[in-house]
Amino acid sequence: MSKFIMNRRGLLKTGAAAGAGMAMPTILTAASHGGYTNAPTGSTVTLGFNVPQSGPYADEGADELRAYYLAVKHLNGEGDGGMMNTFSSKELKGNGILGRKVEYVTGDTQTKSDAARASAQSMIQKDGAVMITGGSSSGVAVAVQALCQEAGIIFMAGLTHSNDTTGKDKKANGFRHFFNSYMSGAALAPVLESAYGSDRNAYHLTADYNWGWTTQESIAAATEAKGWTTVANVLTPLTTTDFSSYIAPVLNSGADVLVLNHYGGNMINSLTSAVQFGLRDRLVNDKNFEIVVPLYSRLMAKGAGENVKGIYGSTNWHWSLQDEGSKAFVKSFGEEYGFPPSQAAHTVYCQTLLYADACERAGTHQPCAVVEALEGFDFDGLGNGPTHYRAGDHQCFKDVLVVRGKENPTSEFDLLEIVEVTPRAQVEYPVDHPMMGDGALGNCNNGG
Repeated sequence: MSKFIMNRRGLLKTGAAAGAGMAMPTILTAASHGGYTNAPTGSTVTLGFNVPQSGPYADEGADELRAYYLAVKHLNGEGDGGMMNTFSSKELKGNGILGRKVEYVTGDTQTKSDAARASAQSMIQKDGAVMITGGSSSGVAVAVQALCQEAGIIFMAGLTHSNDTTGKDKKANGFRHFFNSYMSGAALAPVLESAYGSDRNAYHLTADYNWGWTTQESIAAATEAKGWTTVANVLTPLTTTDFSSYIAPVLNSGADVLVLNHYGGNMINSLTSAVQFGLRDRLVNDKNFEIVVPLYSRLMAKGAGENVKGIYGSTNWHWSLQDEGSKAFVKSFGEEYGFPPSQAAHTVYCQTLLYADACERAGTHQPCAVVEALEGFDFDGLGNGPTHYRAGDHQCFKDVLVVRGKENPTSEFDLLEIVEVTPRAQVEYPVDHPMMGDGALGNCNNGG
């Protein structure tokens, strides 16, 4: 007997009667009610938190989970409400989402795209998740975003910085609150020129996946526009832990700046190796040798310790910001966990609230209605000042921070200082900017 299952493309035949040798598409068998995938029918609604609980970005994943748990607590009316109290939209009342208590399931992306897709698919099919969120790797974010588009599920990206996420690989069902590589370049280049001059030779070490590629391209373009020369760009596998063989060639390259397009444990290891090779003590081209880390986080700074002192980078958010939203979040997170949140924690907390708020404003979890509620949405009170969710690519635009490793930190958490709050206007770009590729946003998908 042949078996038939339904997916959004229609009836698929499986088993003995299926065509021999025929390539079968991904089977997505999540329950569909009310005309869309996993429409909640009871008193609860399930969200899927898909983060790296292992691999080089596991520290970020752990902090993301802390923030997700806190967001659920606040949405369900527990705790002090955090940024729900400062959010410019007042739709969230602490009674869950649309009156349903928020529940959640978690998955480990392992910082691998295949593992991330598998865990997300399980959340959709087996657990009935109506929204998937998470990240810490742009390769993972792009893969899971594509899966959610196919399944008819909203994807609220976590920590993903590659231009591709809302560039060539953008999807109508996906949204990103985090900034991107282009914005890092636009914010960093003027500060680097002011600090180090316009006559510099930069050597890039770059993580060999989409985040590394687009970050290197963005930083190189922005610094070259200020007069810098890019002398080399060497790709490093994401699995690398010992960077000594990559650092040694820098010594004879004529470069006087090393740009580490690395993140998480990769950045900690590569920066440590660069310092051990004595790069920071060298004089090259009659200039002090400098190191730049385009994408910084508090967790990375803690891991790298003394080595981050004086090193510039950019960040999406920092716990020392004094706006009311940031202060409320830092207070809630600190009281819950005993230390300040990272930028990864901040962006996923915001994404969870933004999704819940969009559902409240739309009056439904239906993906296309949520898309409509988020597209072109202007809000404030979640840190970084007034923020806009652009309809054309689902990218958030807000102020970007340039930071530097503190010379005299006062605690193990006080490791970065904000040296420049780059206004949103300086990092904005058109939807069809060449660095973003020519991928189409496409149409939203309700799945069922």
